[in-house]
Amino acid sequence: MKEKVTLTTREQQRLKVLNEVMTGRLSGSKAATAMGISLRHERRLWAAYLKEGSAALAHGNRSRPPANALPDSIKRQVQRLAQSPYGNFNTQHFTELLAEKEGIHLSRSSVRRILLGVGISGLRTRRPPKHRSRRERYPQEGMLLQIDGSPHAWLEGRGPHLTLVGAIDDATGKVPYALFREQEDTKGYFILLREIVSRYGIPLALYHDRHSIFEQPPDERKTIREQLAGKRRLTQFGRLLEELGISSISAHSPQAKGRVERLWGTFQDRLVGELRLSGVRTLDEANRFLVGFLSRYNERFAVPPDQAGLAYRKQEGLNLETVFCLKHERVVGADNVVRFKGHRLQVLPSADRLSYARCSVEVHEHLDGGLRVYYQGHYLDTRPAPAEAGKMRELVGATKDDTRGKVSQATRLSQDHPWRQWVYR
Repeated sequence: MKEKVTLTTREQQRLKVLNEVMTGRLSGSKAATAMGISLRHERRLWAAYLKEGSAALAHGNRSRPPANALPDSIKRQVQRLAQSPYGNFNTQHFTELLAEKEGIHLSRSSVRRILLGVGISGLRTRRPPKHRSRRERYPQEGMLLQIDGSPHAWLEGRGPHLTLVGAIDDATGKVPYALFREQEDTKGYFILLREIVSRYGIPLALYHDRHSIFEQPPDERKTIREQLAGKRRLTQFGRLLEELGISSISAHSPQAKGRVERLWGTFQDRLVGELRLSGVRTLDEANRFLVGFLSRYNERFAVPPDQAGLAYRKQEGLNLETVFCLKHERVVGADNVVRFKGHRLQVLPSADRLSYARCSVEVHEHLDGGLRVYYQGHYLDTRPAPAEAGKMRELVGATKDDTRGKVSQATRLSQDHPWRQWVYR
């Protein structure tokens, strides 16, 4: 009884071609072309077909186990170990333990394939993936601004390493303002928001990351006064948003504020090249160039909002100088002197009271470096206080040392000076 042979579709096509050659309807070269093989291979197949029949067209390795196939005993051992002692390990960890403790050296893909063969999809259950969708834009311009900073080699080594601080409107994709800074700092965000407020108005909300500029660290200790009052401690920028009535929204991942992240990708692709073409090398030059670039960017990429009009609130009665500054609490000394970052401010008497000793005041540090002192919202006249006695002695001692060194160098005479020449009298 002849053995039954099963041929694939390709092998059956070749069998038909060889039968045509058998009847003389096709030549050997045309048959090779029809089968897509060389004439030499066609002759080899024709000789085998004449000798063995259709069985010669079947592949020789068919029904033979692969030389690199794993033994069934190893597969059964892996399956048994996965179901009893190693039931709570993931696939990678399980593979490592097989090599370390059982002496079975297999790849992770081989172990996974063995487990899938018996219906074990995973040794540890995982949470199902969440469905994510693109968030709808806010309907009106000024309702939400995303702010962030991007440290990057904006000048490509021609100048200092800068950080671009900017904002993007969620409804239109418009960049209301941006500026270069030496680093991402609080003053940079103060300048950014001040320019936006002065040009457009006060936005309803700001979307930002969880940088310490925007939020206090959770382990930050509160003062006794704050604990008794039950108030949460705010950063300087958080205090600014609270005074302006702007909602502060924190993002828990970079993907959440994807609009501003994509903005930095566009800027790093376009702005870097234009800065190179313009030969910008310094911080001031970069900020001047950025003005024209933002205007062209907004014309090219901004989109119209769903609702017409602006959601920015007007800044009626708002004093930008008293709001956009860093505010620090200090206690006036017994001599009516306020100490702040190496400065000594003498508080002068006012019409309300002659002395402010031991009073808690607020020192406003303006963005240009100026200092002003306020008590319960009222401005206090100040002047630089004279230095303390110890400080004056240090200054005098340093001046004497410098003077001595200069005099000793100035009075040193050369060897051929007339005063060094001996004269007989």
